[in-house]
Amino acid sequence: MTTTQEPTERLDDLPYNVFAKACPSRGTLEHVTGRWGGLTLGALYEGSLRFNELRRRVDGVSEKMLSQTLHALERDGLVHREAQPTNPPRVDYELTPLGRGVAERLLSLIHFVEGRMDDVLAARERYDATRGAR
Repeated sequence: MTTTQEPTERLDDLPYNVFAKACPSRGTLEHVTGRWGGLTLGALYEGSLRFNELRRRVDGVSEKMLSQTLHALERDGLVHREAQPTNPPRVDYELTPLGRGVAERLLSLIHFVEGRMDDVLAARERYDATRGAR
């Protein structure tokens, strides 16, 4: 017989419920788990980066999307933006303590997925073989 560990708090006991349509936590979850949000948080976990450094690290993100992502993460209190009064202006981005906690959890998931990609790729091959590649 297997047992599962009970969460430290029941979902009913939390003041927010991401499964409820109007809950503000849903927007934050979307910012964190969206295509660019998770990658941005993961990249910033390594340390403070300037905008263009971050853009190079998150390969494939456009300037516009990175800017929007950073604004959303900053608004949620996950990223801190530090503008230096230099010429040319220098802006650095770093995780807040809250953002660091979120990034640690995301990186755990990222590393798990990366470590299981052989299984994922094999599953895709089986799926495509039985259903036809689309």
